[in-house]
Amino acid sequence: MKIRKYIAPNIAEAMKQIRKELGTDAVILNSREVLQGGFLGFFKKKKIEVIVGLDPDPITNQSNQVKIEMPSSTQQESVNNRKNSSDQDVLHEIQQVRKFVELQSRNQNADSYPIEYELLYQHLLNQEVKAQFAKNIIDTMLDQHQDKNLTNNQILEGFKRTITKSLQKYSFNGITTGKKIFQFIGPTGVGKTTTLAKIASNLVLKEKKKVAFITMDTYRIAAVEQLKTYAQILHVPLEVAYTAEDYKHAINKFDSYDTILVDTAGRNFREEKYVKDLLNNLDANIEMDTFLVLSLTAKPKDILEIYDQFQHIPMKEVIFTKLDETRQFGSLLNICMEKEVGIAYMTNGQDVPNDILEGKPQRIAEWIVGEYNEE
Repeated sequence: MKIRKYIAPNIAEAMKQIRKELGTDAVILNSREVLQGGFLGFFKKKKIEVIVGLDPDPITNQSNQVKIEMPSSTQQESVNNRKNSSDQDVLHEIQQVRKFVELQSRNQNADSYPIEYELLYQHLLNQEVKAQFAKNIIDTMLDQHQDKNLTNNQILEGFKRTITKSLQKYSFNGITTGKKIFQFIGPTGVGKTTTLAKIASNLVLKEKKKVAFITMDTYRIAAVEQLKTYAQILHVPLEVAYTAEDYKHAINKFDSYDTILVDTAGRNFREEKYVKDLLNNLDANIEMDTFLVLSLTAKPKDILEIYDQFQHIPMKEVIFTKLDETRQFGSLLNICMEKEVGIAYMTNGQDVPNDILEGKPQRIAEWIVGEYNEE
């Protein structure tokens, strides 16, 4: 028996090739979906792989009469299974055609893009990048790629470069030597205390800095105990500030230290009283940098609303936690472009001190495109 393999966009196209080359006596032995093409492993297209066989010397009835038999129950079940499988294949083909037609239809509108760029635009939307920012990125790419005959790989590299460049005008500095007091604020449950411990560990163990802790998170007893544990492990002094006077006293006490890290209470960000309490505890005469800690698992709209709630507090940069708990990274881009603020750090796990990364435009672009490699 002659065995051949065919790969086609759909089952109908595959059957056309089979009949043309092997005739109507060919028998389908197996069929399955396969992925081909794409940009460096992304946006691959589904195709149909069909394995067929053809017997060059088929056994024929000497009387030249066709023998018709009623199928057994097992044969009938096999026929039904093949029919159901065929129905599923047809349904999938219809869905694929519909999606392609929708893209092609959108491609005919005034604001549409060539199909390769339309796929990238849809990818940004799927990553929860705001539509206006996604459009700006694709428009910029098209301006740069005008009159250039680029391969798919070159288009994808241009995609990452455009995202990276769009972020480079914002601050991505993190803890710097210009200040010695750094305050961490944010809603409850985002991981402020753990993030503070990760930063402190790197300052103490890698940079050999003399670090002290102040916690104003007296709202939760467990938070104080958690920071005490980290302080004992790192041999770092800790002061608990219940009032604004306690806070100023602790600042003066740690005056000889290189870096003072301040943990604040995590509360419902919609409570205005919480934000007012933070403002009251800030002393205009004390120079410090403030970082807003946010969870990437929060809804994109909520993330922007949280930032607005804290907008009266001078903010240096933001910190994103829980990158390992989501597959949508568009909020990294949204907050930079919407609020014109950079990202200091990103955490991707609970391990102290390892699961923390410096905020970098190229790293964020790779997260969004989908090729991020921690190494």
